[in-house]
Amino acid sequence: MLATILLQIADESVVTSGFDALMKIGGKLGLRFLVDLASVFVLIRLVYFPIYKRRELFFTYFIFNIVIFLICFLLNKVDLSMGAAFGLFAVFSMLRYRTEDISMKDMTYLFLVIAMGLISAVTKIKGTEDYIECLFVGAINIVIILVAYLLESTMLMKKEGTKVIIYENINLISTDREAELIEDIKKRTGVNVHRITIQKIDFLRDSAQIKIFYFE
Repeated sequence: MLATILLQIADESVVTSGFDALMKIGGKLGLRFLVDLASVFVLIRLVYFPIYKRRELFFTYFIFNIVIFLICFLLNKVDLSMGAAFGLFAVFSMLRYRTEDISMKDMTYLFLVIAMGLISAVTKIKGTEDYIECLFVGAINIVIILVAYLLESTMLMKKEGTKVIIYENINLISTDREAELIEDIKKRTGVNVHRITIQKIDFLRDSAQIKIFYFE
């Protein structure tokens, strides 16, 4: 009888300690997850979207960030064998994100949201409370957002736009007549072009594909 009571007490203590540990991990996960989501929302909705207007990438950015955050948080809290870790790495190395229609700027923002998820999941400060760690993570994410905002704004340098046009006056496609070519493109497009690059020349159709650069 006594042995049965002791076993019940031991089982209850194990369940209680396990529940407490789960609640502690869940609380830490919730705080970090909120900081991470808030940071990504500010970066994508308030910095990226007003400039590039690509609504279809919202899903990609948020899903990548959430998946990276959860995986890194799990790997940081759960002990995995070396074989399991290498297996997980091999699975993700097989995944290939196709980028034919994604520009370098879009890929840069994708890298930023992945970095935010990683930072939010694994950053630790020994001897500090959970909320202090979350404040530190939030500060790092704010620095990333501010740097991205400054580089996207015109505070540090003028913002340069580009367009590709088909130009038919083949007589001006010459290195010694580049100034005339730029002036003619300015008149036709109404854009203050400051430099150009000739990408293709089609002598059969007397046309050329030209990339123009202008300050917005």
